[in-house]
Amino acid sequence: MNFTRWSARLPGTQRRAAARADRTPAAAPQASAASTAAGTGSATGSGTGPGTGSVPAARAEAAPAKDAEPVTLDGLSVHDILGKVPALATVVYGPDHRIAYVNDAYAALFGPRPTGTRARDTLPELEELGLLPLMDQVLRSGKPRTVKSRRVTVPAPPDGTTAQPATIDRGPRPRHGYYTFTCSPIAVGEGKDAQRGVLVFAADVTDQVEAAERLRVSERRQREAAVTLQRSLLPQELEQPDDLRVAATYQPGGKDTAVGGDWYDVITLGAGRTALVIGDVMGRGVRAAAVMGQLRTAVRAYARLDLPPHEVLQLLDGLAAEIDATQIATCVYAVHDPNEGRLVYASAGHLPILVRDPDGTVRRAAEPTGPPLGTGGWLHTSGTVPLCPGSSAVLYTDGLVERRDEDIDEGVAALERAFAGATGSPQVMCDRLIRALGVTQEHDDDVAVLVLQHPARTGHDAELFHNAALELLGGVEAAPRARAFASGVLASWRFPTDLRDLGVLAASELVANSLQHGTPPMRLRLRRTDRRLIIEVTDGDDHLPRRRRAEPADEAGRGISIIATIASSWGSRRTPGGGKAVWCEFALPAGHG
Repeated sequence: MNFTRWSARLPGTQRRAAARADRTPAAAPQASAASTAAGTGSATGSGTGPGTGSVPAARAEAAPAKDAEPVTLDGLSVHDILGKVPALATVVYGPDHRIAYVNDAYAALFGPRPTGTRARDTLPELEELGLLPLMDQVLRSGKPRTVKSRRVTVPAPPDGTTAQPATIDRGPRPRHGYYTFTCSPIAVGEGKDAQRGVLVFAADVTDQVEAAERLRVSERRQREAAVTLQRSLLPQELEQPDDLRVAATYQPGGKDTAVGGDWYDVITLGAGRTALVIGDVMGRGVRAAAVMGQLRTAVRAYARLDLPPHEVLQLLDGLAAEIDATQIATCVYAVHDPNEGRLVYASAGHLPILVRDPDGTVRRAAEPTGPPLGTGGWLHTSGTVPLCPGSSAVLYTDGLVERRDEDIDEGVAALERAFAGATGSPQVMCDRLIRALGVTQEHDDDVAVLVLQHPARTGHDAELFHNAALELLGGVEAAPRARAFASGVLASWRFPTDLRDLGVLAASELVANSLQHGTPPMRLRLRRTDRRLIIEVTDGDDHLPRRRRAEPADEAGRGISIIATIASSWGSRRTPGGGKAVWCEFALPAGHG
């Protein structure tokens, strides 16, 4: 069998061969005779009627001029074609894939290969690439197979003629490239000697693969920068209130997902009150993270004003529109007051807070919910939800509950079921909720979860938390009553003498300020935790006091300055029912509890 001639039998080959067989030499005299007859008829039939030669003449005139025959590939051998292409090509035949042909590009890359030998012996690169089993499939099925972007390592030639720089110690380095291999069934040989074979054709896609890899590296660096920015803008360590246990977690989307703008925060407001915030900036990438950082900073600034939740969201709404009118964000802002045993909250298009009662019942915080931040033109309102000792609550972003193949309400319902059975510390609950909702490292959206617990204290722990309150009716006897009440309460709480004296002085100054500038009803409240003593006075006037410098001749105006001097911190706020509250705090000595 002569393997120097082989036919690829590409589609259309048989049709062209049949067309050549039809053009036999006998057709030429017939065409010449027809042409002569047509010319005679045309010359002799010019004055005769129809049927004396006019029809052949007309046909001759209507026939188009014969063009030159188009150029075809019939005269070229497959050797000529594949030998010139820059792609790699080799032809094998038979069940053991013996070599019939290797083109110049293949030989230049892998070296020359002798014909007639088995591919497994003389084409080891095909075995390394896993192509030999694929070639078996092609022979059996008669259908082509393709593998994309296979990495090919080419040993450097002995003489060091390589495109890569050589090193003195190690010599020339091997070259690496990427090729897409296509194995197509063909017939090798002609006639009865023809055998089934495989044409292995490889196109160099190194530039495309390297460009794609550079793009992936660039995208990965951008994502890492966005994640770093996102994490740096989130609180590195949550503030831990005296009365709550709090934990939060943030998980960015999968490696192919641009980071979003999820955020959370815990802000101690003073007088035992705590603000809890969670939000989500729509969009992806560094821009969303930057907008998130601006909103989180603004929330902390507005929280220091100790405004009601709906007023905080109202301010955020205007700021979000100024930052970027195209960026929309959702947010829920809640405040916990241990004296009231509830959460006061406002929501701007965010998912509902979930609260679990001590008996395990889970409830959703009901309306009100306004539109997202940045939309403008909406007056937000505040709502309340009970949070008594023994209760827990969870705030979360939509990445935890939203799935493409189901309604978001189903995700919230699944979270309710998981939250009802979650136990342990807040951090453990965060982790369990994420696992229960099927969030993995490959999740396609950012997830932020904030869990808070209001523990029910018993035993020695309960002795560290006390409340005492006195209603003040006004009049000249109010100040002495307040001092006597504060002295007795602080003594019963076994505070050191110096701290007890400071507490009595602070209570006296706050009551005197309320008597002078406020209106009934007035109330003095003392509260101790394991870390601080809190003294607060409320009255019916909503004018907030401010610290000012008193002149030497002034008989009043020194009360707030005294409070600011002796206390660890102080502040004031307007109360929801009208009026104000003025408070101060004293840090307890270490080990006092």
